[in-house]
Amino acid sequence: MRRTLLSLLLTIPLFISASVVSTSALAQDNPIVVMETNKGTIKIELWADKAPISVANFLRYTDDNFFDGLIFHRVIAGFMIQGGGFTPEMVKKPAYEPIKNEARADLRNKRGTLAMARTSVIDSASSQFFINLVNNKFLNHTNNTPRGFGYAVFGEVIEGMNVVDQIAAVKTASGMGGQDVPVEPVIIISAKRQM
Repeated sequence: MRRTLLSLLLTIPLFISASVVSTSALAQDNPIVVMETNKGTIKIELWADKAPISVANFLRYTDDNFFDGLIFHRVIAGFMIQGGGFTPEMVKKPAYEPIKNEARADLRNKRGTLAMARTSVIDSASSQFFINLVNNKFLNHTNNTPRGFGYAVFGEVIEGMNVVDQIAAVKTASGMGGQDVPVEPVIIISAKRQM
């Protein structure tokens, strides 16, 4: 199944992103983003000390209120939930230019981490992100080839994994130009830096 998912990830753009989350102390300068959804609140620590390009990119969209009103448009139980690109009508919102992929071997796609969604092109990530529901080892950086480069992890959920799990449990269907789309929209009401 993992081989099938990897094949899907490399051939189709990722546009359509007992809980154990790290309890280590937050890095002093790492920003926190509070994401309000119609399913509840998700609090995210962004790893500016480990993935500065991806974090700056995510904060650019956050500070511009870009995510407000968008949806988690791709939900696959046992894999990930993805958002940051589409309206509830499944209209793709124009994004800024793609960024450099910062995937590296020591930043793993573990349960509760956020990573940048992309196409099969290594440096194609823009606004879309996903939250890993499980340890997705096959998404990690292993080498510099298109297949092995991986997906850049840039933060983790520090509160609200129960909300992430509720989103993961919603009913999905194919339609409106996507697959695994929630039947009832899961809306990002707002995403704001915690001051």
